[in-house]
Amino acid sequence: MKPSLICIAAFAATALCSLTAAEPSLEKTDLFEVNTNGYKVYHIPGIVVTAKGSVLAWCEARKKGGDWDQIDILLRRSTDGGNLFSEPKRIADVQGPITKNPFSLRVKGVDPKDVTYNNPVLIADRDGTVHGVFCIEYMRSFYMRSEDDGMTWSTPVEITSAFETFHKNYDWKVLATGPDHGIQLKGGRLVVPVWLSTGTGGNAHRPSVTATIYSDDQGKTWKAGDIAVPCTDDWVNPNETVVVELADGSVMLNVRNESKAHRRLVTISKDGATGWSTPRFDDALLEPICMAGIVRYSLDKTRLLFCNPDSLSRADGKEQPGKSRDRKNLSVKMSYDEGKTWAVRKVLDAGYSGYSDIGVMKDGTILCFYGRGDAKDFGGYAFNHLTLARFNLEWLTDGKDSGKP
Repeated sequence: MKPSLICIAAFAATALCSLTAAEPSLEKTDLFEVNTNGYKVYHIPGIVVTAKGSVLAWCEARKKGGDWDQIDILLRRSTDGGNLFSEPKRIADVQGPITKNPFSLRVKGVDPKDVTYNNPVLIADRDGTVHGVFCIEYMRSFYMRSEDDGMTWSTPVEITSAFETFHKNYDWKVLATGPDHGIQLKGGRLVVPVWLSTGTGGNAHRPSVTATIYSDDQGKTWKAGDIAVPCTDDWVNPNETVVVELADGSVMLNVRNESKAHRRLVTISKDGATGWSTPRFDDALLEPICMAGIVRYSLDKTRLLFCNPDSLSRADGKEQPGKSRDRKNLSVKMSYDEGKTWAVRKVLDAGYSGYSDIGVMKDGTILCFYGRGDAKDFGGYAFNHLTLARFNLEWLTDGKDSGKP
């Protein structure tokens, strides 16, 4: 063999060994802790990795704890792969008088003077822009953007008018984006899942339906899609929803719901906005009635990642169809067939663990940002910490799979 070919072969062998010899790795870091910086509870975590590789982790910072109380949106930013983060920074601020959603005043204990910023959603654009949408009082929605990798944000612009189209089919009084992250499709379209409610049921959040809003001009204007999952006897109160683009360019929604089946609902659209398929329950994805996360890991070898509390039990033993189960046993699942089946399941946190979001870094490191705690706090719906778990494919698959996005 010629010397040059020997060198090439040796290099290839070394590279292959370095790829296959990666040890399973899992690290956890607490990013937010209850009763710090003037906030009682941190809830609704979200995470994205920007085009430049920065990690943006955000949440709702709640002065008291409830959905309708005084809430700010805080962001922490890392430029070293999620090792070190900036101090929390408030990123959403709308000037002028803000009216309390009148439906919130039907909820016991709500203070009409509190201002509720809620349901932040970020999208990492391929061109480096970071798009953001959020709501105020579950009644108005706003768009903002960052051109410097999440360090500063534009003045929020109201986009509530995009939701008016939904009134043709659903008389909503309460609206919410996401939460978690949204996505940019291959063609550039920005897609954000939303849920809508008449506000007449529990916590003024029920009954509810799920849909999407989308933008085809880099966030300048937003439009409403079709209702994706209606509220029926079988599909009860579909609400907080996550989204992923499939290999064929279609879009899949994975939907929280309060149905007796206690399974996640799934529906698919060719364009992420219209013509949604008949929703189906995914038997492999348990639904304790809690937010979940979904993201694509890779496309050449198709891998999707999903995370949520994988639990249908209650510590008090009082399980009832369609009623909340204990949020614990946060698990990550992986699909090799675009979500048809979930071949891999790994417990990330066996304790109390709630809302979560999931992202992937360019080197293949997986990020799961989630609520956890040794004891339940705020009625079991928020936890002592928001924690960032960083792990590799080798940890997730017990060494049976390795690779990069």
